Amino acid sequence: MTATTSEAAQAAGGAAGRTVELEIGGMTCAACVGRVERKLGRLDGVRVAVNLATERALISAPVETDDARLVEAVVNAGYTARVVDPDDGPAPARDESVRRLRVRLTVALVLFVPLADLSLAMSLVPSLQFPYWQVLVAALALPVVGWAAWPFHAAAARNLRHGTTSMDTLVSLGVIVASVWSSVEMIATAGRPPVVTGWDAVLHPAGPLYLEVAAGVTTFVLAGRYFEARARRRAGGVMRALALLRPDEVCVLDGAVERVIPVGLLRVGERFVVRPGGRVAVDGTVESGTAAVDTAALTGEPVPVEVGPGAEVLGGTIVAGGRLVVRADRVGADTRLGRMITAVERAQAEKSATQRLVDRVSSVFVPVVLVVALGTLGGWLVADGGLQYALSAAVAVVIIACPCALGLATPTA
Repeated sequence: MTATTSEAAQAAGGAAGRTVELEIGGMTCAACVGRVERKLGRLDGVRVAVNLATERALISAPVETDDARLVEAVVNAGYTARVVDPDDGPAPARDESVRRLRVRLTVALVLFVPLADLSLAMSLVPSLQFPYWQVLVAALALPVVGWAAWPFHAAAARNLRHGTTSMDTLVSLGVIVASVWSSVEMIATAGRPPVVTGWDAVLHPAGPLYLEVAAGVTTFVLAGRYFEARARRRAGGVMRALALLRPDEVCVLDGAVERVIPVGLLRVGERFVVRPGGRVAVDGTVESGTAAVDTAALTGEPVPVEVGPGAEVLGGTIVAGGRLVVRADRVGADTRLGRMITAVERAQAEKSATQRLVDRVSSVFVPVVLVVALGTLGGWLVADGGLQYALSAAVAVVIIACPCALGLATPTA
């Protein structure tokens, strides 16, 4: 991994050393951010700032710290990680993950709407209840609480293997408990006529119908995750737009011979050709030719600037007319365009005092909620409220306390 400037190291909160950037996969809430930061922070001399919105970790580490140790620490926390090369530019848009979430959300909505209507009709008009109508409810609900909610269950299981919790733990636990309890009750009460009628049936239904509640929670949280994924994808939009200014290939002059190579292979001191309508590959000095160069994308200057031998040109600008031969002065992340991309990424990686406070709160929020839910369950059992009521109150605590936006709203804003 290439070391960056001391300013970048200070942005990560570290002193002298080197700065490493990791792309981290699997984070879903601010509790995940805190867990990754704690794991990395235990390494000697390492300081880290993790951004949930961009899924990047900016690390200031001693020179002798191996990148493999940093990646291993993240993997041991239950997430995936890879070292980001500054010359790679910003991460590509995660269209596939957004698409998968959209498919799950669509299926959940298609099944939840008739499920909610059916459950409401059965509760408001008990005379409409037919034998084994619960089977239809279960057929509509189980794909939602099983397949559509699978990302939450998988994340909760991964956290359990590492002895940790996250917002996914709350969602998965609430959905599973509500689904299992409802399934058991439905099997036990299948085919029985309603005990009460009218509004009493609404307030005290014969046999709890928590499956539609579990399906509803899954649907609404999935909707939140979908918009969250879109927000994450757009968070890197500025960097990707800047990266598109850099051409993929450059025509290098090797004596009198021109050959096309990838921009990443261009070295300082080499000469390259820019034809009319082409983009300047890297920062350099014009050796021959005159042309008008459009710098609007980088400087905002609306009028093309005339350049000639000895003039400096910036990578990413467009040659509006004429042919230039340019000597490369700065390449890769050292170009003006590369530094702009790095500056935006560093700005997104930095944390405000409010964001750090939110991360600290979220790191202890899930365990506290689980303790409160267990206390609620035990309290109602001691008060002789009945297992059904005690369990419903405990599940309500778990389901209601799933503020995934708590960890996303601040960094995204």
